[in-house]
Amino acid sequence: MTTLFINIKELIQIRETSTKKVSGAAMNILPTIKNAFLLVENGIITDYGSMKKAPISADKTVDCTGKMMLPTWCDSHTHIVYAGNREQEFVDRINGLSYEEIANRGGGIVNSAKKLQETSEEELYQQSAKRLEEVIALGTGAVEIKSGYGLTVDAELKMLRVIKKLRENYNIPVKATFLGAHAFPTEYKNNREGYINVIIEEMLPKVAEENLADFVDAFCETGYFSVEDTDRILTAAQQYGLTPKVHVNQFTTIGGVQVSIKHNALSVDHLEVMNTEDIEALKGTQTMPVALPSCSYFLSIPYTPAHDIINAGLPLALATDYNPGSTPSGNMNFVVATACIKMKMTPEEAINAATINGAYAMNLSNEVGSITKGKKANLILTKEIPSYGFLPYSFGSNLIDSVFINGKEVQ
Repeated sequence: MTTLFINIKELIQIRETSTKKVSGAAMNILPTIKNAFLLVENGIITDYGSMKKAPISADKTVDCTGKMMLPTWCDSHTHIVYAGNREQEFVDRINGLSYEEIANRGGGIVNSAKKLQETSEEELYQQSAKRLEEVIALGTGAVEIKSGYGLTVDAELKMLRVIKKLRENYNIPVKATFLGAHAFPTEYKNNREGYINVIIEEMLPKVAEENLADFVDAFCETGYFSVEDTDRILTAAQQYGLTPKVHVNQFTTIGGVQVSIKHNALSVDHLEVMNTEDIEALKGTQTMPVALPSCSYFLSIPYTPAHDIINAGLPLALATDYNPGSTPSGNMNFVVATACIKMKMTPEEAINAATINGAYAMNLSNEVGSITKGKKANLILTKEIPSYGFLPYSFGSNLIDSVFINGKEVQ
């Protein structure tokens, strides 16, 4: 089956197979072809170029006059699998309580864990599948999903089984991350060592036995898991071949970046609070910094200092952090716009961060993230727009005409 897209106003994010990520000044360069064609065969990009060189025929032809095409968003940090919601905490924050105060009152992650433990695996799957369908319709064509709202052996495994089922039933790449170290359960409040032992001695072996995760994560933050705790957990995860992707520097800088790099983390995520040492530590590593601007927006906390990171010659990825407490949205279009508006990233930097660099942060560089021969035809076709800068500029409008996954239009 061949599909030929013709008269594409601008084909965005053209890359050779050798480009896995872009860093520093190169983040401000977005290769495109104007008045282009794209050929898809059996779900794979096989050719593209100027309309002057377009093939004459295909099984199906799509006329894209006035519209632009780019690879689907690659969302490398989500918590899509959760039960219920936390809108009461949203109201509590409006009334003056901080994230930490809500957590201390039994809210936050522990509140979500209680709901999830009481929810059946089938109900959890149904709730999560709806969210996944919603984000695909919004242009996400690859996603990472974390556990971490279980906080018991059974509930963490339940979450990871749901992620596995989503991967089997939806035809976008879905990566799974084990995040047992998301918060300390109430019963371990005064026995943190005891819970870390549960993660290392009970959870990790079972996750590995059922082959339920690609990555391991920990919330390395003041009041949550210390640098020493994180070091222990990442060390234990090594024997099971789990690559780290770590929550660091959301509220404080305590050495989370450094301990993640020590364990060759694929990514360090959040980074709202960064100092010179953190940025220097990332230089020369293969670790991708990941910013989550809609979390900053929702919690009214600082935004990741994008230009401190990019000006240091580093790469940067963007992701949603979709979760019930601090970012109840999986809309990558909003993330890209917010990065431009609040973090002063250029449209080129933001699109690079949300596509090719997002793919890198999930070990998916060979499958998605750019218009490259041999990659999946996971594509966004925009409505008629004047330029790609209009995508973040017109932040409140849905500018997606259609989404194609493996070359097939999502209905």
